[in-house]
Amino acid sequence: MTGRGARLVIGVDFTSAPCPRKPITVAVGRLSAGNRPVYRLDEVLALESLSAFEAFLRDDRPWIGGFDLPFGQPRPLVEHEGWPADWRRFVRFYCARPRETLRDAFRRWCDARPAGGKFAWRKTDKPAGSSPAMRWANPPVAWMMHAGIGRMLEAGLTFPAHRHPPRSRATGGRVALEAYPAFTARQVCPDSYKSDIPARHTAGRRRNRDRIVRALEQGAAGLSPRLVASTPWRRRLVADGSGDLLDAVICALQAAHAALLPRYGLPRGLDPLEGWIATVPVG
Repeated sequence: MTGRGARLVIGVDFTSAPCPRKPITVAVGRLSAGNRPVYRLDEVLALESLSAFEAFLRDDRPWIGGFDLPFGQPRPLVEHEGWPADWRRFVRFYCARPRETLRDAFRRWCDARPAGGKFAWRKTDKPAGSSPAMRWANPPVAWMMHAGIGRMLEAGLTFPAHRHPPRSRATGGRVALEAYPAFTARQVCPDSYKSDIPARHTAGRRRNRDRIVRALEQGAAGLSPRLVASTPWRRRLVADGSGDLLDAVICALQAAHAALLPRYGLPRGLDPLEGWIATVPVG
C-alpha cells in the first residue's frame, strides 16, 4: 500500500458506539517527505463495531496514527480520586470501571465546584480548544476514552506522549498520537462545518468543508504536509455532512505533521499521565 520512501499514516475519527450508521472512520494514506511533504489519501475504512476496531489494530504493518479521543484524564482529578497515577496502570483501571462508577466520580467533582469552573482540564485541552477529557455528555469524550484507549494499549501500540512503552522497549512500529481535528479546522474556518443531524447538513456547512479541504490541499491549514486526494475522494470529503471523513483525514494529517518533527513535536515538559494533543502548541 505504501510506495518506496513513503510512510503509512492513518487518521481515526472515533466513536464509542460504532454501528453501520455511525462507524469508526479511518483514513489511510502515505506521507512522502521532502522539501514539500505530501500526504496522499489512499482509502477510508468504515469500522462498524469495536471488534472491527480491535481487528484493525492487530494489523502489524508499521504506521503512525492520529486518534480523535482522549488518551488521558486530568491529573488533578486522578489524584483527587486516588486513582493510579502511572499512565499504563491508570488506563487499565479506568477502562475496567463501569461507566456509572466513573460518572459518579465526575459528578462529585463538578458538584463541588462553582459554575464556570466545574470541570478539571488537562494542560493540553485549553490551548487545543477541546472539551475536557472528563466530559461524559455533549460530547461524551470520557466514554470515547473508555471504549478506545484500553483496546489500543492491549494492541501493543507505542504512545510517545505517555512514554509507553519505555524507550528501551519501544519498537516504533505502530505509533499512536492523540489528535483533535477541530483544532486544525478552526485555523481555516471558525464556523461549524459538520453535524450528526441530517437536517443540519446545510449549504453553508458544505461551503465550510470545501474551504477547509482547499486549505489542506494548499498547505494553508498550519500543517506541513499538503493533502492530495483523488477527485472522487475530494467530492466525498466535501459532501459528507457528518464531517467524519474530513475529520479522519485531518487526524491523519496531524499525525503526518508530527511525524516530521523531533519527538513528534511534543512539549519536553509534558505530563505523561495527561499526554498531549498532536500539533497543539504549549499555551
